[in-house]
Amino acid sequence: MVATDNLQKTPEGAKFNLPAYLKERQKLCDAALDSAIPVVYPEKIYEAMRYSLLAGGKRIRPILCLATCEMIGGTVEMAIATACALEMLHTMSLIHDDLPAMDNDDYRRGKLTNHKVYGEDIAILAGDGLLALAFEFVATRTPQNVPREQVVQVLGRLGKALGAAGLVGGQVVDLDSEGKLDTSLETLNFIHNHKTAALLEASVVCGGILAQASSEDIQRLTRYSQNIGLAFQIIDDILDITATQEQLGKTAGKDLKAQKVTYPSLWGIEESRSKATQLIEAACGELAPFGDKALPLVAIAHFIINRNN
Repeated sequence: MVATDNLQKTPEGAKFNLPAYLKERQKLCDAALDSAIPVVYPEKIYEAMRYSLLAGGKRIRPILCLATCEMIGGTVEMAIATACALEMLHTMSLIHDDLPAMDNDDYRRGKLTNHKVYGEDIAILAGDGLLALAFEFVATRTPQNVPREQVVQVLGRLGKALGAAGLVGGQVVDLDSEGKLDTSLETLNFIHNHKTAALLEASVVCGGILAQASSEDIQRLTRYSQNIGLAFQIIDDILDITATQEQLGKTAGKDLKAQKVTYPSLWGIEESRSKATQLIEAACGELAPFGDKALPLVAIAHFIINRNN
C-alpha cells in the first residue's frame, strides 16, 4: 500500500491550494498504478498496458474518487484500489477509442497511440487486459475494513458505467452520428452523458459508496458528477476547436474532420462556455452541505472549465 502520510491537510476555512493538491494526488496515483502492473511473461502485453496507463494524464477520475471518499469520512487507503481501477478503465477506453475502427488517432497525451507502437492486435488486448485487471483490483485489493457489500456495489457501478448502459452505449451512438450534421441536442447529450459523464459519475459515487455515504448524499454526488461530466465534455469540444495539437497532446480538429455535431457547433463557443459555467455552479451547489470538506471537489469542478488540455 502506498504511504499517504504526506498528503496535504486543508485547515478549516483555509484557501485551497489546488495545484499542490493535484500534484500530490497525481504522485500518489502514479506510484500505485506503477506498482499495480509488474512486467512478467508474456512481457509484451504488460508493457503495452503500462505504456498507456503510465503515459501521464491528469488522473482526474482517481483523484475525484479519493477526494469524495475523504469528504464523506473515509480514507485514501479505503479508496486507492478503486481509484486505480478507474484509471485503468479510463485508459482502456482511450486505447480502444484511438483504434482505426473508432476515432483513428495517432497521438494521445503527446505520445504515439498504443496501436501505433504495438499494433492493433496488441492494443485491443492491452485494453482488454486493463478492463479485466480493474475489476480484479477492486475485488482483491480493497482493504478488509470496507464492508463487502460496498465492494460489490462499486463493482456493479463500474460495470454499468462501462457497458451498453454507459460508455459503450455512448460510443455506439457517437459512431452512428458521424457525418450527420442534423444530430439533435438530445442525441448529443445522450452521447456525452454516457461516453464521458458515466465514468466521471462512477468515480465520484464509488468514492462515496466506499465511505458508506447515505442515500441522500449519493444523490447529491450523482448530480454533482453528472454536471461536471457534461461541463467536461463541453470544454473538450471547445478545446478541439481552439487548442493546438501540442496543447492537447492529441490531434486537434478531429470533430470537424469527422463531421460531428458538437456543443460549439450548436451554441457557439461563448454560449458553450456559459453553459459549462452554469453546470459547474450547479454542481458546486450540491456540495454546500459538506462545507470545507468539499473544497477539493469544488476546486476540481472549477479546474475542469479552466483547463487548456
